[in-house]
Amino acid sequence: MSTELRAVRGMNDILPDEAARWEALEETLRTWLRSYGYRNIRTPLVEATALFRRAIGEATDIVEKEMYSFEDSLNGEHLTLRPEATASTVRAALEHSLLYAGPQRVYYLGPMFRHERPQKGRYRQFHQVGAEALGYAGPDVDAEMLLMCHRLWKLLGLADIQLELNSLGSLDERKDHRTALIAYLQSRAADLDEDGRRRMHTNPLRVLDSKNPAMKPVIDGAPVLATYLRDASLRHFAAIQQVLREAAIPFRINPRLVRGLDYYNLTVFEWITDRLGAQGTVCGGGRYDGLFEQLGGKPQPACGWALGIERLLALLELNRQSQAIPQATVYLVNHGAGAQRAAFRVAEALRDQGLSVLQHSGGGSFKAQMKRADACGASVAVILGEDELAAGEASVKPLRVLQDQFRVTERSLAEAVRKFAGGH
Repeated sequence: MSTELRAVRGMNDILPDEAARWEALEETLRTWLRSYGYRNIRTPLVEATALFRRAIGEATDIVEKEMYSFEDSLNGEHLTLRPEATASTVRAALEHSLLYAGPQRVYYLGPMFRHERPQKGRYRQFHQVGAEALGYAGPDVDAEMLLMCHRLWKLLGLADIQLELNSLGSLDERKDHRTALIAYLQSRAADLDEDGRRRMHTNPLRVLDSKNPAMKPVIDGAPVLATYLRDASLRHFAAIQQVLREAAIPFRINPRLVRGLDYYNLTVFEWITDRLGAQGTVCGGGRYDGLFEQLGGKPQPACGWALGIERLLALLELNRQSQAIPQATVYLVNHGAGAQRAAFRVAEALRDQGLSVLQHSGGGSFKAQMKRADACGASVAVILGEDELAAGEASVKPLRVLQDQFRVTERSLAEAVRKFAGGH
């Protein structure tokens, strides 16, 4: 009797129609990363199990429960499908002396593997893009990584992603906090769940990251790491916040944010959304200055983040569903009888140049027409009024990027519009 062969649960086929969306997003990501000076690095899907045990931490969920590990039947090596790529990137940098010539900005894009219960936004084979700034010590790189993520959300038109930020301080500061935290958890042992009691001594910080609602009173009363930070860590954290404020990027300090990997120090952050249910973290990262030494190399500062491709695509799909499918690249706004008649000529001239144009009909105020332009999904509004008509010009208002309205001659209009519309 034949058995139907299917994909492994939690590992999904990406068929041609869907793959086109992946390719478009990946190209956007590559272009964006290159614009910040990041170069591509590609590491193997399979690494020595010891790499992740040493880098991520023995008492983390990933190492304890989620790794796909096996013994090579030919030589007895203990191997693991990579559950994340920071450890692999640092291993490659050490093995190939990548920092010999100075600090490096690198990025990766590819599949990762964790043995989790599959659900929306969480799969056993999933994909990440990540950036690693290797050899950079100051808070400026941490801040730049947050600025670059914020730019990506703008590029993709995603408005509902919020930044949460924390500092884990130095190793010595965490040790002082850990001692106080263990003493506190011991005093509340009767109130801990099974996971909390198990982690109380091995990884007490992770107790604070519990998603069990019954643990909230215990977590709320626990010692806060921020009170153990000394001047250097506080200055580092304050410098990042200053850059964010000057860039007008809103953020929330979350003193319980610890992330799920042991290698972090100082800055940790997450970009989160409430549009994906329980899987609210879209991007997360932080500084990991001790990881090079932890893996046997000379100490090197480093900072990085990773972003889930599936979650990003899910957010883009939600955006697409909540907005009108673009009916045109250009929405032609007109105001005044002469401009209304001229709009036919201008629209046809733009179409002659291969542009898709939706010409406003039915009258209405300038404000109402601009609302229609935005709602239809057009990339650009072209505005014709009596002033523009008299000057032989048109006004151009980009709708999907931050740029002021400007005027051009009718002869230059198609070229100006195409810069924002991509020629579609």
